[in-house]
Amino acid sequence: MDKPVNSIFELDRPNTQTIPFVFSSPHSGTNYLESFVTNSKLDPLTLRGSEDSFVDDLFAEVPNYGAPFLKALFPRAYLDPNREAYELDQKMFLERLPEFVNTNSPRVFAGLGTVPRVITSGAEIYQSKLPFEEAKHRINSCYLPYHAALKDLIKETKLKFGKCILIDCHSMPSVSASINNDNYNKNVDIVLGNKHGKTCAHELMQFVESHLKNLDLSVRRNHPYAGGYTTKHYGNPDNDVHTLQIEVNRASYMDEETITRKHGFIIMKNKLSNLVQALAEATFNF
Repeated sequence: MDKPVNSIFELDRPNTQTIPFVFSSPHSGTNYLESFVTNSKLDPLTLRGSEDSFVDDLFAEVPNYGAPFLKALFPRAYLDPNREAYELDQKMFLERLPEFVNTNSPRVFAGLGTVPRVITSGAEIYQSKLPFEEAKHRINSCYLPYHAALKDLIKETKLKFGKCILIDCHSMPSVSASINNDNYNKNVDIVLGNKHGKTCAHELMQFVESHLKNLDLSVRRNHPYAGGYTTKHYGNPDNDVHTLQIEVNRASYMDEETITRKHGFIIMKNKLSNLVQALAEATFNF
């Protein structure tokens, strides 16, 4: 049976929001519609390769430190909210797409638009082309409600604290299909992205990087992940909204083939909870 359309996102709130932070996890959803899986040429486990698996659990302590945590429940292979609303690949659809659709972005060329053509390994998802109405349905039922909730959280936080700091939580494969060097990500635990300094104050980036390094994690800035649509779209330091993307190397906490937690999961979760606690206790002068 298809899951009900109200299984779009989960919002974990603290009893009282005490810090000017909002956390989000757009890619950890696992509510796979039966019809979607049936129409895919990929088996269910392979489809899950696009997920930021268990990231919602890695950051589960966020509300205990006074911040709300928004989590998409629909899977990234079905609909990617870290894109423009209409970033679509013409090759996927039966009819000519409307003029307002962005069919020429780098994400679209990679097959990773709002409705992805491939999973992150590059494997094609669909057996046949889709009607445009299917994309509209997914955008209206998943994308728009998710972003409406995120906008409300940012607005509420800014109204209460005078600023909002959005932490967008992701995971990255240890081997990236888009990078020529297969070992490129293997020795990096965390990649922090702020569009090369454009979406958050330097003080925030420096604090997060230093704290993670003090926890014996290897950290890189903005390469190969400088931040996606969420980071760029909402990050506006001049308007007191700061965004920072955190990518956690999947190999540090899970088996990437079986998509199961491994011993390192608790270690990484404790370190990320430590970071959230440090952010909650810090005073930022921006």
